[in-house]
Formats: sequence, C-alpha cells, structure tokens
Amino acid sequence: MKLFEKKKISRPTFKVEKPSKSSKDDKQDNLWVKCEQCGSPLFEKIFLQNLRVCDKCGFHHKLFAQERMTMLVDPGTFEELDRELSPADPLNFGKEYMDKMKEDTAKTSLKDAILTGSATMGGHPVMLGIMDFHFRGGSMGSVVGEKIARIFEAAMEKRSAVITVTSSGGARMQEGVLALMQMAKTSALTVSLGKERLPYIVIITDPTTGGVSASFASLGDVIIAEPHAIIGFSGPRVIEQTIRQKLPPGFQSSEFYLKHGFIDCVVHRKDMRTTLIKVLNFFRERYRQ
Repeated sequence: MKLFEKKKISRPTFKVEKPSKSSKDDKQDNLWVKCEQCGSPLFEKIFLQNLRVCDKCGFHHKLFAQERMTMLVDPGTFEELDRELSPADPLNFGKEYMDKMKEDTAKTSLKDAILTGSATMGGHPVMLGIMDFHFRGGSMGSVVGEKIARIFEAAMEKRSAVITVTSSGGARMQEGVLALMQMAKTSALTVSLGKERLPYIVIITDPTTGGVSASFASLGDVIIAEPHAIIGFSGPRVIEQTIRQKLPPGFQSSEFYLKHGFIDCVVHRKDMRTTLIKVLNFFRERYRQ
C-alpha cells in the first residue's frame, strides 16, 4: 500500500469513504470517522443519522448531490433532467483533464458538477439544481450554466418555484471565458423568473465562492445558508493583501453575512427541508397564479 494512497469515494449512498484495509484488527476502525473541523472521532452510524454533521462541534461536512436531493424532496418524486449533458475540453487541456472528469463521474455518478431535475417538496412543485463539490470543486462551466438555465426555463413553463443548492469554488478555469459567460447567463434568467412572479430560493453551503457567489447564488428571493459556510468571491488572504487591512473575525462566514443583511437566515441541515416547505407555503399563491 502506498504511504499516501488516495481515498476512494463511494457512490452517493450516505456511506463514509475509507481506505481499504485487510487486517481483521482494522474492522474496529471502520466504525469511526474523523471530523474535518475538530478532529473528534465520530461513530459512523450516528454521523450518518446526523446527515454528516459532527455532533461535537456542529461542523457540516459536504454531501453528495444525490444525498442532498434525498434529504430535501418528497420521496419518489425526483425526476432528473439533462443527465446526458457532459463537458468538453474547449481549451485543449488534454487527456489528463478529461481523465479527471471521468474520475469525478465515478465518484459522484454525475457528468458535471450539478444535479438538476423536478420534484415536489411538501407537495409543492419545484425545479431543483444541486451543486456537488466532489466534482471538480463544484466549478461552473458551460454544462453547469446550461443546466441551471434549463431549470429556470422549465420553471417558467410549469409555473413552479426554483431552488438551487450551491457549493462551488467558482467558474471553471479550464473553460476560460466560456465559464465566465455563465455568470451573465444565469443572472439574466433570475430576472426573467422574477418577472413571471415565481419564487427563487438559494441554499448556500460550504464553500460558495468565485463566479457562483457573484451570480445566481446571490440573487435569490430568499437566501438560506448552512452554519459556518464560507461565502465570498476571493479568499481572505487575497483580500487582506489587496486592501492591506486585517479582516474582522468570522469574515466570509454565513453568520457574518447574516449579521450584515446579505442572507435571510442560517439553518441547520436537519431543519432545512422543514424551512423550505415553510417558505414555499408563504409563496404558494404567488406562483400558482
């Protein structure tokens, strides 16, 4: 076994990834996982029951898109859209880049960094777009932008709400200006949705940065964030070097943004579905006209 062998991430089934072990004595270790934030050992069964939230420090570990979908929608109602769309290599990064895309597809069962589809939530019809950080850091390229655009267009046709769950490092550098164009594309469609008097709800998870935070992630009628999520355009070190000032404590956290009015509420993962249904109940007359 290589000393620094990479962990293999399993298909999204709420199972915690672990390196393979052959010794019988190691079976005991498979019952535990380590919190990425506080380092506490967590009993796997309890960790999964808590939706990958540390019961010691409350840190919200990243979810696969399919896990998130299962957590939010009414059982058996999700219908995936545009699954066949897959990214190209417009700037000719070559075989290594495309091989990495295939590896991420194997990890996530997605062809790009977002899962989109229709479902109901508390009986309300919704169009859903869930980003997956496990696929190229949730970076937004042409396919992600197109799939987001299509759920907005479908929502206007079906008269339903749109919910996006963001988790991204920003625009995909391997697509250059084509990735940056998705910012304008997705932002324009939020305006069109508003003109149709249809609600747009954003759930910001850790991290949401770069071109995603600067476009459709910031334009919801209601913006909800998970606790301690990192939100911002660039990293704090870049900002400090630019303005030559020390940033305040908690800068770029969801709690900081709530205090300064950028988001509407911070909601624990276990309460997210209930909160969304309450918001949809509030908007129901608006989008059923």
